[in-house]
Amino acid sequence: MLEEVERWLGRRSWSVADRPIDRLLAAKRAHGTTVSVVLPALNEEATVGDIVAVIRRDLMSEAVPLVDELVVLDSGSTDRTAEVAAKAGARVVARDEVLPRIPAVPGKGEVLWRSLLVTDGDVVCFVDSDLREFDADFVTGIVGPLLTEPDVQFVKAMYDRPFTGAGAGAAGGAERGGAGTGPGGAAGAEGAAGAAGAAGAAGAAGIGAGGAAGAGAGADGGAGQGGRVTELVARPLLNLHWPLLAGFVQPLGGEYAARRSLLERLPFPVGYGVELGLLVDALHLVGLDALAQVDVGVRLHRHQDERALGRMAAAIYRTAQLRLSRGHLVRPRLTQFDRTEAGFTPRTHPVDTEERPPMREVAEYVRSRRVA
Repeated sequence: MLEEVERWLGRRSWSVADRPIDRLLAAKRAHGTTVSVVLPALNEEATVGDIVAVIRRDLMSEAVPLVDELVVLDSGSTDRTAEVAAKAGARVVARDEVLPRIPAVPGKGEVLWRSLLVTDGDVVCFVDSDLREFDADFVTGIVGPLLTEPDVQFVKAMYDRPFTGAGAGAAGGAERGGAGTGPGGAAGAEGAAGAAGAAGAAGAAGIGAGGAAGAGAGADGGAGQGGRVTELVARPLLNLHWPLLAGFVQPLGGEYAARRSLLERLPFPVGYGVELGLLVDALHLVGLDALAQVDVGVRLHRHQDERALGRMAAAIYRTAQLRLSRGHLVRPRLTQFDRTEAGFTPRTHPVDTEERPPMREVAEYVRSRRVA
């Protein structure tokens, strides 16, 4: 690990306990900062209501007015996601109603990109909708540094991620591009807190429990964190090609917050590559010292099966390729195999390659925000 990254770990890696809620509220009032929370959702009726309820109760009360706006961006759910979220107190917006001039495509990145048009906060916080036993620390942890540290612009959550089983819900699986909203949030967090390398170094640098190597591992030992795509694809890519990002414990995590002034300048991969793409592009745009991570404890969610993870891995790799050598075309297809009566049958899937431009280049956004 680069010495610069080791110094960054000690300077820009915190625990949620480092910033009590009173301190955050005082900083918010002092600077007049507004905060929007966005929950991208596809067929998450079982969990989205509880997440909304916790945020409303703990962070949007008269006593604790930390969050100004809570939006669930529904990506075409066929279950009761929209109804449950609205009943719990969120403003629900349908993906296809946002920026209708540009036809929507499936993918989490698509939803996050469009969310910038229907939110107003100076700080935008993204939280996956499939989390179980959700705690408000997921929001306060990653929003905190953006309220108290003027030089920080992008904050990711880090956490223990126990592997609770490989079974993944089928609903919306291929759609939930990008880490986080997948029927299994394997898409979402995929990074393992017990990862060798970043997590180990993080521990040495004094990061809290969320960065402790091996913490919370399941019955299968080191694999118990469930961060298969991170450990096999994303972490090697980052260490080899963007070593300044090697200190992130959860590079594919679906919980992160950033200043709108940064997000509106970034392109958004529409699918599974959105987390890696935003992280790499933020590094290039504002530098490592403007990025940070916060330990928020334990993240519980569902996990995707290996086939879904394979498609995710291909999309993440493709996102990296585009940033390593723009303009060098690679066939964006992934072939996997099914056992059938005839033997092994190939199944070819497209790999997410489309990206949305920085929102500052979209006329509707410029008009609505009066961006110069």
